[in-house]
Amino acid sequence: MADATIKGLTASTEQFDGSDLRVLIVHARWNWTVIEPLVQGAVKSLASQGVKESKTAIMSVSGSFELPSTVQIALSTGRYDVAIAIGVLIKGSTMHFEYIAEATTQALMRVQLDARIPVIFGVLTCLTEEQAQARAGLTPGGHNHGLDWGLAAVEQAVKATRIVGTRSQQAGAATRAI
Repeated sequence: MADATIKGLTASTEQFDGSDLRVLIVHARWNWTVIEPLVQGAVKSLASQGVKESKTAIMSVSGSFELPSTVQIALSTGRYDVAIAIGVLIKGSTMHFEYIAEATTQALMRVQLDARIPVIFGVLTCLTEEQAQARAGLTPGGHNHGLDWGLAAVEQAVKATRIVGTRSQQAGAATRAI
């Protein structure tokens, strides 16, 4: 077993204010008993950083393979500063797991880079149901990774805004340049 002092998200030395952020959570419904606490963990973490419930949209899709297209369509509306894609893949006896894990991972990265909006990778790729349950905080000694994804979402969105400015500032700059 990995040493808990090595693995895991180290707390940032900075505090991030999420009160102005518009957050999208898209989650799969496949493996719902593990998905539900992950979504709840992300929402709890967002709220602890000031993200308003009224500025958090939650959408569901059937499975993890559908996450990238839905995130891409939603981000194209300009309504969100960050997205969290949540899914759970558990290895079975066929190659299906490998195909879906690879395709979903690559597609979510592409969506993030093309949209220039952070997309937090909240897709668990587990070898067993027990691993998935532990990563959703459902077993003794487990940890809900949804909490980490909420922290990462606020940090990445705030940092992206610092780099490029707010959407309204970008629009104003474009208008002034014309």
